[in-house]
Amino acid sequence: MSQPATPPRRPRLRTLGLLAPTLLLAACTSSPATPRTDAAPPANAPQVTGPLCAALPTGTDPGNPTFLAGQPVDQALRWIPTLTTFEAAVRTSGVLTDLPTGAGVTILAPSDDAFAAKFSEDNWDDLMTRHTDQLRTLLKAHLIQGTHPIGELANSGTATTLDGTTVAITRNGPTVRLADRADAVCADYQATDTRIHIINAVLGPLPTTANDSDRAH
Repeated sequence: MSQPATPPRRPRLRTLGLLAPTLLLAACTSSPATPRTDAAPPANAPQVTGPLCAALPTGTDPGNPTFLAGQPVDQALRWIPTLTTFEAAVRTSGVLTDLPTGAGVTILAPSDDAFAAKFSEDNWDDLMTRHTDQLRTLLKAHLIQGTHPIGELANSGTATTLDGTTVAITRNGPTVRLADRADAVCADYQATDTRIHIINAVLGPLPTTANDSDRAH
């Protein structure tokens, strides 16, 4: 029984006996097989590092690092599930409009748990609704001009944030420690002209107002 010159396209899942003639026919043609685009991330995909990364989107999941690398920073922040408080503060304050055009920015973004450990519910609501000037200053303590990988920051030893503070940066085992207060728990997310490093504590001079019953997660 002869086979048709061009076999019809069928589902990839089939028995070895049915697959063998197709493979033989493909080997005799000059056109390479079309590669699957969802099998693995590209070799140059952004590589995020840190203990929190395993709990965040990976592979082809929505919000994965490769997808975020092509997004503007305000959109990228919305896709990272542990940065909902930080993203809301950035959006409310409009602090990103203060950035120099074309300079790029590195964001030291505290996680939701970091904000919960720092501010009481009332204090945070007050910052968000009545004291946006203090909120903008707080957020600038987490922004560094230029796009800096976490390894580059660690090698430099210090960085100056947009509020004028010089932050000491040291290696702390598998992570990087900032201002002897926060650790980078998932570093090196990329967005357009942006590096995002998730940290586990809030920087800046504002006092801690949270207690054990506030902002429970």
